[in-house]
Amino acid sequence: MTAIKHSLQRDIFTPNDERLLSIVNVCKAGKKKKNLCNVFLCQRCQQVYRWVASSTAEKNSFISCIWKLNQRYLRKKVEFVNVSAQLLEGVPSLRSVPSGENQSVAGGDEDALDDYQELNAREEQDIEGMMEVCEYAISNAEAFAEKLSSELQVLDGANIQSIMASEKQVNILMHLLDEALAEVDTIEGKLSSYEEMLQSVKEQMDQISQSNRIIQISSTNNHKLLGEIEFLVNHMDLSKGHIKALQDGDLSSPKGIEACINASEALLQCMNVALRPGHEKLTAVKQQQQLFCELRDTFARRLTNHLNNVFVHQGHDQSSTLAQNTAELTLPKHHPLHRDLLRYAKLMEWLKSTQREKYEGLSRTYVDYMTRLYDREIKDFFEVAKIKMAGTTKEGKNKFATLPRKESALKQETESLHGSSGKLTGSTSSLNKLAVQGSNSRRSQSSSLLDMGNMSASDLDVADRTKFDKIFEQVLSELEPLCLAEQDFIIKFFKLQQQPALAQVMTLSLFFSHGNIFYFCFFRKDMVRMMMTKIFACIEMELNSLIALGDKIDTFNSLYMLVKMSHHVWTAENVDPASYLSTTLGNVLVTVKRNFDKCIFGQIKQMEEVKISKKSKVGILPFVTSFEEFAELAETIFRNAERRGDLDKAYVKLIRAIFTNVEKVANESQKTPRDVVMMENFHHIFSTLSRLKISCLEAERREAKHKYTDYLQAYVINSLGQPLEKLNHFFEGVEARVAQGVREEEVSYQLAFNKQELRKVIKEYPGKEVKKGLDNLYKKVDKHLCEEESLLQVVWHSMQDEFIRQYKHFEGLIGRCYPGSGITMEFTIQDMLEYFSSIAQSH
Repeated sequence: MTAIKHSLQRDIFTPNDERLLSIVNVCKAGKKKKNLCNVFLCQRCQQVYRWVASSTAEKNSFISCIWKLNQRYLRKKVEFVNVSAQLLEGVPSLRSVPSGENQSVAGGDEDALDDYQELNAREEQDIEGMMEVCEYAISNAEAFAEKLSSELQVLDGANIQSIMASEKQVNILMHLLDEALAEVDTIEGKLSSYEEMLQSVKEQMDQISQSNRIIQISSTNNHKLLGEIEFLVNHMDLSKGHIKALQDGDLSSPKGIEACINASEALLQCMNVALRPGHEKLTAVKQQQQLFCELRDTFARRLTNHLNNVFVHQGHDQSSTLAQNTAELTLPKHHPLHRDLLRYAKLMEWLKSTQREKYEGLSRTYVDYMTRLYDREIKDFFEVAKIKMAGTTKEGKNKFATLPRKESALKQETESLHGSSGKLTGSTSSLNKLAVQGSNSRRSQSSSLLDMGNMSASDLDVADRTKFDKIFEQVLSELEPLCLAEQDFIIKFFKLQQQPALAQVMTLSLFFSHGNIFYFCFFRKDMVRMMMTKIFACIEMELNSLIALGDKIDTFNSLYMLVKMSHHVWTAENVDPASYLSTTLGNVLVTVKRNFDKCIFGQIKQMEEVKISKKSKVGILPFVTSFEEFAELAETIFRNAERRGDLDKAYVKLIRAIFTNVEKVANESQKTPRDVVMMENFHHIFSTLSRLKISCLEAERREAKHKYTDYLQAYVINSLGQPLEKLNHFFEGVEARVAQGVREEEVSYQLAFNKQELRKVIKEYPGKEVKKGLDNLYKKVDKHLCEEESLLQVVWHSMQDEFIRQYKHFEGLIGRCYPGSGITMEFTIQDMLEYFSSIAQSH
């Protein structure tokens, strides 16, 4: 079988680069089992064969052989169908098959396929050499096998003889083997003893290793314990010096305050240390924390009591300079108080973080104390300001009486100016009596515009108003730094700057009402504003009272107050738009603006209510003069002011009201012709607007000029009328005939308008009569016009021009209607110019 396999591999499979895996011996089925051929199975079969087994054992043996070959050599296993797994896994050995059956299925060299081993190269060479010696090895395998069997028997006999010949050597070998075995036993005994010794050493080493691990764990634990102890000692140990400073440190000296600050910060660090898990259960830690709490409470009480005492003592020291400052219209400076208290700012921060209730209580105490202090200072300050403000008018006959200087009298006189509403209580107060006494007293709210204008011109001169402006500015200038300094101190002392955890919102609360949720954010600025509002609660009230007094003294004072207040509001908003000062001044500015609007409305109302005497000429109306005074004053006050727009709006309202009421008065005038009232007043308005150059009233200025020109011309024509009355009537008749269609050169043929009638009319107006008539006309115009406007010469010159125009018109009619008649007027144009000139000079 081996030779056959070798030949098949060499001749058939090797040329095709294939490998023969195994061979199976089969025979033809029949009664006589005759070996037909040796059939081989290749890895890839291209033909389908049918195999028939004579018995179940042969079938099983064949299938088992095929399955083993499949399992051993094929990568892609062939699937066996309809074959039980028990047969494939546990097929009985071919050796159990009877010899007769075995010969019909497989050869004797395939008894145990599991023990099959592939020939190596040397074995193949030997077999090939042997097969070459025997030529019939392939053609007659049985003969070749018999030959090999005989040769094998010969070799076995030779081997046996060789073994028998070497019995002595075998005995020697056996003896040596026995000695070797004895040595092996000896060595095994020694090895056993060594093993026992090593086992003991191993146990000792294990014990040493275990001890080392325990020592290492103990060392690690000791290091960790030491670290924990060092952590607690470093972070929760407060020095004796700090403890002494907290218990009885001097809070009045700079060194003592610094020591207390350092001690309080150290205490806060100890109390805020982040303990590790388990630390809070240690007795020492609990004792130390209890000590810290006691020190905190003790120092908090000491600090609170000391600061309360500081507030009181500082207040007494501050009151000593109060009278001197108020007499000079200055507010006491609190810089020393702030400087001394700011030394405790860090302690206040500590108190805020450790004892919130004491911090808030101390804040309330400070606010209450400062409220009383500032209330007293500010009220006294405003009382002096009101006295000085009321004393700005001139003293003398029918003017303000001399105001008392003593403090008690000052308080009595200004008592009526105080109250929750901040308004003047009425005319019964002593200060109001001083302000309005005298036969020619100051204007009141019910006084007419005429009276107000006259009084403004006589009593309230520029010096008075300038002094009032300085007083009001002084008041605002004193209040502004006072409020800013106090606000800055509150922020620094009470530590109301932004905090890490409360950068924007200090408190967030939820309020539930009827199912709705309202969120209220409380900002730090609101806290500052709340404290400032309470401390300076009287400022807004006192400012409104002062403004009311200034407005009562002179309504034009609202202009000064509007400009000054606007400027200070603008300044405060640039510093801090949300500050208390900005908010308060903004509220007061609303009042000032309201007074300003009331002043404008009052002037307009008084224009409408003005009454002119029927027995005297009108002249320049009082509200026109008042507007001039108002505009001059306003232009001086509002130069480069922030609220210029308010003034421009007021200008437009006033000028339109003036235009309307000038015409109204002119229509009602009985003594002075309407044209004169319109001409003079619009001339005055035009002159005022031209001089002041108010840009927002440029259109009104042009309108005033137009009205003045129109009414001047109308007055001249109406007043001059027909100075040569009969001559005028004569030529009117001539013009009527021409208008009816009569030719001009034929008019002289009309009976009523012939040359003789013309000469008769002309003779009635000699030069002396004309001059006399003009002189009477001049006196009449002089009675109509007022002196302050100085329009007489303007009107007289316009009448001269109108008279000359009429004269030339008459001459033209004579030349056209009476040509060649030689008729002329009794006087010439040059004579008229001399008449007008001499009349003007004589008056």
